[in-house]
Amino acid sequence: MRNLLLIALLPLAVACGDKAPATAAPTAPKLVRTVVVGAAALEQSNRYSGEVRARFESAPGFRVGGKIVERLVDAGARVRAGQPLARLDPTDARLTAAQAEASRALAAADLKRSQDLKARNFISQAGLDARETAAKAAEAQAQLAKNQAAYTTLTADAAGVVAAVLAEPGQVVAPGQAVFRLARDGEREVSIAIPEGRVAAQKVGAGATVELWAGDSGKSYRGVLRELSPVADPATRTFAARVSIVDADAAVALGMTATVSFARDGGDKVVVPLAAILQQGKQAAVWVVARDNTVTQRPVDVERFGDSGAVLGGGLNPGERIVAAGAHKLTAGETVRIAEDSRK
Repeated sequence: MRNLLLIALLPLAVACGDKAPATAAPTAPKLVRTVVVGAAALEQSNRYSGEVRARFESAPGFRVGGKIVERLVDAGARVRAGQPLARLDPTDARLTAAQAEASRALAAADLKRSQDLKARNFISQAGLDARETAAKAAEAQAQLAKNQAAYTTLTADAAGVVAAVLAEPGQVVAPGQAVFRLARDGEREVSIAIPEGRVAAQKVGAGATVELWAGDSGKSYRGVLRELSPVADPATRTFAARVSIVDADAAVALGMTATVSFARDGGDKVVVPLAAILQQGKQAAVWVVARDNTVTQRPVDVERFGDSGAVLGGGLNPGERIVAAGAHKLTAGETVRIAEDSRK
């Protein structure tokens, strides 16, 4: 009975063994978004940070030396032309002026007596000339001493704002030593430093864009490069420059930090989407799509990354099609399917 059952099942087993295994269905090409590379003229810019300053600044100081006894203004104070700012101890200057005035009066009286004597021929003309010369010298000395006494009060040379206080009461200052820094009313500028590698590209009179760090977002001002130092700073190796703010308003305050941008022609460059860039170690690459829709990885030279994409310095030619999205899922030689909205 067992043998008969085996014989009956044998044809069925043979039939099952002859059946070929099922093959896997071919996978569809991956759908990718592409772009056709084109060259465009890019406008680049050099950007520098600086400080808002007054076009005209001065450092008022006493014309005579002495001890400061009174400071009349603080930093940030607005002053008018001729307004007193500080005073020195006037004691010595007043005594000197009084002594000079006494000498002047004595010389004047001596001259008057000599004139009377000359009228009666009691003295020679030479004697009278000597008295006249002495009187003139005493007059000049008295006026000089009077001026020196007046110089013990320091006044503002122009209307403006006290930007800094450089000396305090009790301090002894020398003639000409700066006591304040005064920013005059009027034009506002940005003081910047340009590296020696870029100074050749900047010319006096060049237009610029000025933006305040603390100002309204997106607001900018027109600027003009007014001054460029011909000599580099020995410590920083940068060139001092001043950029005038043409349309400055009340929001442009002294001491604010500002960014100055100078536009320059970047030439024709290839710009590709950031998603198209593959980073293979230190080498960047993109997938180039051939006419038969196969992809090949090609190294490219990325000059910089910007908001609009990656700017290439070489590796691609205008008119070539590259993968703009989905680049990280591909392999070399793979066939892809191009999205309809990226075929143009």
